[in-house]
Amino acid sequence: VQLQASGGGLVQTGGSLRLSCAASGRTFSSYRMGWFRQAPGKEREFVAAISWSSWSGGYTYYADSVKGRFTVSRDNTKNTVYLQMNSLKPEDTAVYFCAAALRGDYSAPREYDFWGQGTLVTVSS
Repeated sequence: VQLQASGGGLVQTGGSLRLSCAASGRTFSSYRMGWFRQAPGKEREFVAAISWSSWSGGYTYYADSVKGRFTVSRDNTKNTVYLQMNSLKPEDTAVYFCAAALRGDYSAPREYDFWGQGTLVTVSS
């Protein structure tokens, strides 16, 4: 699976951005898709994830720091996962990565098998 993230940019505090992550391959729906971020000098941290079940749809998971502000979604027909980010804060500034996993802890970077290249989000105060 190859992943290509896009949509980052510069936004003011309180603004919104929508990140996209396009995946190659025909088994996209089998993967749980995650978003992580890494600020300068900090470790990569979990942001959100979405799994998929053909009989019950998608399950979503969020870090406490973004709950209520960010929304993760996926379109399996387009092999794409999205991260809608609202009410952005300066502390959201980071490089955002999308990742794909078949199993494991949804919040642990080590459980993800494939990673995109990252897209920079900068929130100005």
